[in-house]
Amino acid sequence: MAVEFKLPKIAEGVESGDVLEILVSVGDTLELEQEVMELETDKATVFVPSDVEGVITGINCDIGDTIAVGQVILSVEPAAAAAAEAPVESAPAVPATPVAEKPVETVQEPVVPVAPVAPVAPVPPVAPVVSKPEAAPVETAPGKKVVVAAGPAIRRFAREVGVDLQTIQGSGEHGRIVREDVLKVVREGSRQGGSSAKPSSGSQSDGYGPIHVEKMPKIRQTIAKKMHESWTTCPRVTNFDDADVTALEEIRQNSKKEYAAGGIKLTSMPFLVKAVAMALKSHPVINASIDLEQGQIIYKDYVNVGIAIDTERGLVVPSLREADKLGIPDVARQLGQMADNVRSGDFSIDDLRGGTFTISNLGAIGGTYSTPIINTPETAILLVGRSRKLPVVVGDEVKIRLMMPLSLSYDHRLIDGGAAARFLNEVIGYLEAPSRLLLAL
Repeated sequence: MAVEFKLPKIAEGVESGDVLEILVSVGDTLELEQEVMELETDKATVFVPSDVEGVITGINCDIGDTIAVGQVILSVEPAAAAAAEAPVESAPAVPATPVAEKPVETVQEPVVPVAPVAPVAPVPPVAPVVSKPEAAPVETAPGKKVVVAAGPAIRRFAREVGVDLQTIQGSGEHGRIVREDVLKVVREGSRQGGSSAKPSSGSQSDGYGPIHVEKMPKIRQTIAKKMHESWTTCPRVTNFDDADVTALEEIRQNSKKEYAAGGIKLTSMPFLVKAVAMALKSHPVINASIDLEQGQIIYKDYVNVGIAIDTERGLVVPSLREADKLGIPDVARQLGQMADNVRSGDFSIDDLRGGTFTISNLGAIGGTYSTPIINTPETAILLVGRSRKLPVVVGDEVKIRLMMPLSLSYDHRLIDGGAAARFLNEVIGYLEAPSRLLLAL
């Protein structure tokens, strides 16, 4: 008897997901822990493993569907049940043997009713009964979508460039599709003056010209909801200032080759993260959240700095845990690993949780000041712009200094302007005297 495989609980707070890829077909033999589909939930994509084994008899969702936790996604005939049913199928044929025993008894009589041995004929039908279930998947398999051999990153890359993996012959081991196979299709489409992407089923016109309509990705829906929540519940104020990072840049330039030899790219970001983490320890109100229903302020005794990373799928904010306890080399190493994991999709929903403060780096793209929106339930966010050389009065002289633009947005329900200014001043103090960061505990 077929059992229903339902979408399990993926992570705390996740109730549904959009189906990005179905990795199995009807007729496939399913194993325990085998990945059956890829889902986009919140800001992460996850693979759903099976907790049953057997033969898949039905798939109850399709690519693009939104499915909820507890919803039936597969029907599976358990392997144990299939094995147990096999003897039951042949059991009716057993009575045919006693029929053959009667002729044995009659053989002792003068009349030789050998004809009754004919009842043995029911034995041949047993073969079709056994073979029929095995043949069924073979008949349906050709009409089903073939599951291609490709890793999660390759599947995601193919979707982003609009390439159908079903049309590609993989050049990797055992026919596995690799990145170069997808790029080859894209290049061929470009040379032909067209596109290898699948045509949008939403192509239409709005009366003024052609348009195309696509379903909003789950990640963009999540970002939209979070931004609306922040905008409508959090009265935001933004302070702007600059940090003289001339000395910091000199240290960075003198150290980057040594870091590079160890496989670490040293940017100014690790210094900023460390400066923020140390300042948060001295300004707990900036590292807190509000519970208005209970009338409480929740002060976090840990410092987890969220780092906003720009990806092709949208803005993702993984959390750097206990940043105040890390040295500059550790921060630099973990930042590089986090960025690689996020952009390749190799991260979990838990990696995005637990932040107490967020840093957004606009300078990597360009721009100076902005008014970043707070990542609630956090109460503050710091945006760093692109550093640029400016004339600055130092003592009685005007000198050219490298200045880093900073924009601090904060929740005015909890944080007053004075508290925000003191916090930002301490961050600037660390950046302008980087030796303090190197010696900070």
